Amino acid sequence: MSLILPYEKIWDMPLGGTSDERQAPHWAGNLIWGFLVFVFKICFRYRVDNRESIRGFDKESGVVVVANHTSFLDVAFMYLATRPQQWLRFMGRESLFDNAHGLVGQILSRVGAFPVKRDSADRTAIKRATRMLKNDEIVGILPEGTRRGKGTKTPEIHSGAAFVAKMGKAPILPMTVRNAENVKRKGERLRFPKITIEYGNPLLVEDFDFLPKEDRLEGCTWYAMRECFALSLRVPREQVDMPALFPGGRDFTAVFEEHPVPEHTTAEVVAGIRAKRAAKAEVSAVPAGERS
Repeated sequence: MSLILPYEKIWDMPLGGTSDERQAPHWAGNLIWGFLVFVFKICFRYRVDNRESIRGFDKESGVVVVANHTSFLDVAFMYLATRPQQWLRFMGRESLFDNAHGLVGQILSRVGAFPVKRDSADRTAIKRATRMLKNDEIVGILPEGTRRGKGTKTPEIHSGAAFVAKMGKAPILPMTVRNAENVKRKGERLRFPKITIEYGNPLLVEDFDFLPKEDRLEGCTWYAMRECFALSLRVPREQVDMPALFPGGRDFTAVFEEHPVPEHTTAEVVAGIRAKRAAKAEVSAVPAGERS
């Protein structure tokens, strides 16, 4: 049992999934999960709705989980919602890992997180995320990049989530952590509202191929974020005012009104993945000289 491991070693080890390689140590992540479950159940009485949307991918496929970002607690609840059956490999900004003389980095790494450089095309992070997805792991991404309503930065949607999903040949699963923004508001005392974590239905990157090539990743991530806000606000997706939420960004509302995106359940997506694997296995079983 290794008490201290270099960050990079943990980031590059599988955690869950279906790889036969040596797994990252589970003991610290399990202790942290147990502690957080105990505290958060008492303080926030949280529940998880539609958890079958994420459970259905276990050992079947990698999946990119995306959520809107309103609180520093979002990541903790995203992590708790997947455990104990599955692990969430959260993509977090690089500066977090150096806090408290590296202690925060050790904790984050032990629960499955790995760093990404903000405002840049971080090829190393993309390669790690792609490898995790191909190992049937879960990668968590917050496309807004920063907490909404915190600081002076204008909210924007980063299309990296769709790019990672495309590279890893994985679906995207929208989710939300409802009420976490009410735990601590500026100038107000600490509160303990009831928290609800809710998953939506998966999206397939290829369903956005009707868009011009240069717009596909942006449009896909935009649509996924609209799904997250629909879950958060508990309204139909068409009632989410995306221009108000992202005043500086492109609005795809009219595009998706004209070209509705197919809706899928996790069971349907997994059935399609199994069918593709079976077809590929049949082709591989046929001698090369006999293939048409």
